[in-house]
Amino acid sequence: MSQACIDQFKAQLAGGGVRPTMFQVELTFPEGTMSEAEDLTVSKGIFLIKAASLPPSNVGTIEVPFRGRKLKVSGDRTFDPWEITVVNDVNFSLRTVFEKWSEIIQNHRCANGAARLDRYFATALVRQLDRDGKKLRSYQMNGVWPSNIAEIGLDFDSTDTIEEYGVTFNVQWWTAAPGDKDPGVNGPPGGIGSPLVIDS
Repeated sequence: MSQACIDQFKAQLAGGGVRPTMFQVELTFPEGTMSEAEDLTVSKGIFLIKAASLPPSNVGTIEVPFRGRKLKVSGDRTFDPWEITVVNDVNFSLRTVFEKWSEIIQNHRCANGAARLDRYFATALVRQLDRDGKKLRSYQMNGVWPSNIAEIGLDFDSTDTIEEYGVTFNVQWWTAAPGDKDPGVNGPPGGIGSPLVIDS
C-alpha cells in the first residue's frame, strides 16, 4: 500500500477547495411584486441574501419483501423546501417584495388569491463561485414561492447586530450546470435536469 503525503493531497484539492462564503443568489419575482425599481431590488438580493444552500437530491425507497429479505428499489423523487437568510436594509426592500409576493398567493384579509400558477411561481439561482468570483456551478430552483417569511425579532438587548430574517420557499424541481453557464428551466444538454434518453 502506497504512502499518501501532503503533496498528493494538495494535487487532488485543486484551487484550494470550494469556500461556503463564495456564492451568489439571484431571485426573480412575479409580476406585481415590485415597483419601477425592479433591477435595483434584484441586484440588492445578490448582496443582501447572506445565507442559502445548494439543494439536496432525494429519491424515495420502495421495499419489496421476498422470503424474509427486502429488495430496495427506487421510489419517487421529492424536493425539499429551500431556505435563505436575508439582511434587512433600512428600506425593507426585499421584505416588502416578499410580503407582496405572499399577498398575491393569498390575501391577508380575504380568502382570495392568485388563480394561475404563473402569477406566483418564480425561479431562483444559486451560483457557487471560486475565490476569483468566477462561477463553478449553478443551481436553478424552478417554480419557487415563499411559504414562510420569518419574523424579525425586536429587543432592547440586541446590540452590535443588524436585523436579518429567513424565507422558506417551496420548490417544484431544480436543474444544475457546471462552469459559467446558468442551467435554465430544462437544464443543459446532458446536465442535471435535462431530459434523459433511455436506451431500450
